[in-house]
Amino acid sequence: MDLLAIAQNTVWIILLLGLPSLLVSMVIGLLISVFQAVTQVSDASLSFVPKMVLVSAFILISLPWIGDNVQAYTKGLWDIILTFGK
Repeated sequence: MDLLAIAQNTVWIILLLGLPSLLVSMVIGLLISVFQAVTQVSDASLSFVPKMVLVSAFILISLPWIGDNVQAYTKGLWDIILTFGK
């Protein structure tokens, strides 16, 4: 495995782990925006606080999955280091 493949795998794992939280944030933001448009309430904290709470809860729920992926990726990197170190 060369350096380019390691960089591609790193970018892939970053996207894999970050995308679900971003999608949840986007959906929550869309729902709150629709609610604000319907009710004509334009308070900045109305969009920030629920999004922060729900995305934080989603990250806490998905933390075991994130940890497993990071652990597997790190183990793979150490295996590559050990292979090239011999």
